[in-house]
Amino acid sequence: MTKFDSLPSPCYIQSEEALEANLQLLNLVQQEAGVSIICALKGYSFWRSFPLIKQYLAGATASSLNEARLIAEEMCCDAHTYAPVYLEEEFGQLLIYSSHLTFNSLSQWDKYRAQALASPKRVSFGLRVNPEYSEIETDLYNPALPGSRLGILAEGMPADLPEGIEGLHFHVLCENDSFALERCLEAFEQRFSHYIDQCKWVNMGGGHHITRADYDIAHLIRVLKDFKARHPNVQEVILEPGEAVGWQTGVLTSTVEDIVVNKGIKIAMLNISFSCHLPDCLEMPYKPTVLGATEPTPDSKHVYRLGGCSCLAGDFIGMGDFAFPEPLEPGDRIVFDDMIHYTMVKTTFFNGVHHPSIGMIRKDGEFELLSVPGDYESYKAKLG
Repeated sequence: MTKFDSLPSPCYIQSEEALEANLQLLNLVQQEAGVSIICALKGYSFWRSFPLIKQYLAGATASSLNEARLIAEEMCCDAHTYAPVYLEEEFGQLLIYSSHLTFNSLSQWDKYRAQALASPKRVSFGLRVNPEYSEIETDLYNPALPGSRLGILAEGMPADLPEGIEGLHFHVLCENDSFALERCLEAFEQRFSHYIDQCKWVNMGGGHHITRADYDIAHLIRVLKDFKARHPNVQEVILEPGEAVGWQTGVLTSTVEDIVVNKGIKIAMLNISFSCHLPDCLEMPYKPTVLGATEPTPDSKHVYRLGGCSCLAGDFIGMGDFAFPEPLEPGDRIVFDDMIHYTMVKTTFFNGVHHPSIGMIRKDGEFELLSVPGDYESYKAKLG
């Protein structure tokens, strides 16, 4: 019996204590390096924790009107906003909710420049650039591949920053360390140094795996300080991790509903869907950690493949099976570790499956159920 057996299933459960530890570390970097660290909602949007996040970080970044509004309403601050394209019917509202707003192309800036500069609210505008360098191994997540739609190449930039543009933004990291950032900065500065020296701010995007146990915090601080020293005109350096905020802060509980055997392969059918509730496991792909399970060996006796509850044929963990200390039976709890970032933000209603509940284990050890799955009307409303 584990502490999760008495808690709801399926349910995303965050540890408030683990979250605060991450925030304290991020704030240490923020203070020591003299930078602004903000939370990227595309990777972490557990809005119930926004008041705690605001105690430590400088704000949050949005990639849509919905995210910008959520930041305004639940974190009580303006968003740093970037989207590959802006919609005419939404742009005016984005100005209301934003402190910084970055354009993906010069044509988007030309389209909205007059409206942006006429805004009665003071917003700082920037351009996303592509330094054509990245160490991301998965093409799906690599914005620096040839032919990328994200960011302006140096060869496409004008002689100087357009009037009204005050910052540059690049994002070419994904679960990378400070040494990868250092090499990315070399490419960024090599291609855009002339423009950097005209900036008030530089946004280094997300993908900084700062809260990972083996991350070299001291080296990151040196890299950031050195960049600021090389560019004294830059008044603000911004990092916008999402995954690092929610890294190792919670789990997804699930329950075995059935055991199916096919050609000697035992498949534990769960009350969650990898396609609907853990899509990154299929997209990246990666094999999640299951509490109490290990990698199978030739001597393992109780080996299972884990299957989801949707009708998608590939709705199972395809990166390998799991060995358990005892045979699995219907009713057993299966707990997936590190499921708070890039999971909750990507859930879908595919196949009409119910969403997990959401809860938090508070610092005093008490569990608080924050929300329960949407009913039939929620599913129906999404479709028309």
